[in-house]
Amino acid sequence: MNQPAETIQGVIFDMDGVLCDSEKFICEAAQRMFAERHGCTVKAEDFIPFVGMGENRYLGGVAEKYSIAWDLAGDKARTYEIYLEIIRGRLEPLDGVREFVSTCREMGMKLAVATSADRVKMDGNLREIRLPEESFDVCVTGTDIKHKKPHPEIFLAAASGLHLPPDRCLVVEDAPNGIRAARAAGSTCLALTTSFTKTRLRRERPNYITKDLTAVPDELLARMKAPGGGDEEIPT
Repeated sequence: MNQPAETIQGVIFDMDGVLCDSEKFICEAAQRMFAERHGCTVKAEDFIPFVGMGENRYLGGVAEKYSIAWDLAGDKARTYEIYLEIIRGRLEPLDGVREFVSTCREMGMKLAVATSADRVKMDGNLREIRLPEESFDVCVTGTDIKHKKPHPEIFLAAASGLHLPPDRCLVVEDAPNGIRAARAAGSTCLALTTSFTKTRLRRERPNYITKDLTAVPDELLARMKAPGGGDEEIPT
């Protein structure tokens, strides 16, 4: 993989599969919702193609597969109600998350969360993993944008909120759709193998791939310099 040379001054985190492993919980909540409201038993694997695209598509794609006449507002609201019950006391940050966020802060990085999920899910997740919204300079959710991943709008909006050009931002992602969005935005992308295999992620050509945020490549850390820091080296 060819690595760009631009200095990184901001880090944009996807949420699900990057900050926390919530996929199994939202999948369980969606399955329970479809059974409760539509009397339909859906499979966990039915949701895989829609991971990272936001709950509208996550639920809607499965509804289409089973020809379910679903109610976007009502079904999504009920899914989130179930989800917030499920994660209470069970959702934890992924390995290295809190430490890497702290390291980025020490480096003077600007930080953002960019998630295709609705704000209610983001707030619940950040609360459970003890990284409140105030830990970040900017938070962009699926309700703040028109086009969902793999469209780059969410990462462009996050970069704009950080007052940085997209090519000065690192996007941390775990899903193919998110990697495509990061590349389309012109940002450097670090892909984590928390949700998909390295082989699958490599097809999307992220700039870096690692297992989680305990193993951020040294060459990537060396590119991270605070805005206004010139060419001085930042301790890592």
